[in-house]
Amino acid sequence: MRKGFFTRKVDTLLGVDINDTTIRMVELGCSGGDYTIEGYVTQALPSHAVVDGTFLDLEGVGRALRSALARFSTSVRGAAAAVAGPSVITRMVEMEAGLTDDEMTWRIQMEADQYIPYPLDDVAIDFQVRGPTALDPGRVEVLLAACLKEHVEAREAVLALAGLVPKVVDVEAFALARACGQDFASFTPSHRVDGA
Repeated sequence: MRKGFFTRKVDTLLGVDINDTTIRMVELGCSGGDYTIEGYVTQALPSHAVVDGTFLDLEGVGRALRSALARFSTSVRGAAAAVAGPSVITRMVEMEAGLTDDEMTWRIQMEADQYIPYPLDDVAIDFQVRGPTALDPGRVEVLLAACLKEHVEAREAVLALAGLVPKVVDVEAFALARACGQDFASFTPSHRVDGA
């Protein structure tokens, strides 16, 4: 049931953003808490390959990603991508404090139909405990994230078609929020920056 939207990875990864018209890929290096842009590349997508965040032409998106990767000249093969749009559902729910992850998973499965308008077999779900509620320290706020599996699987398939290893599939809004929390003054260009 859990997909890992909140799992933090420490490996060097390529960030791959695929929207309706373009692929953007970035490699960040980190040394002593300072980030370095190791490379950046963009690649146009075939017309109508992606529409409203839905991948309609996996092969076409895969070819475009392979082309971008060939121009990028990186040895990194682990990749992170994100899901966005109306298929992504997030909810803040309250639960008893002190539950284990397994107990929370079971409880979410039992109550998921209250939060998710899709059949549970069609959905990838993850959650993250945010902390105690303001009114009752015996309860915690839990951020629930869910997405149709087909959207996650399409991103994993496209990354694999390009020879990349899918390591993280995040929720785009959460990834952007974390990025906005970074000190961008510490980001410095290094090399291989290509905006073609």
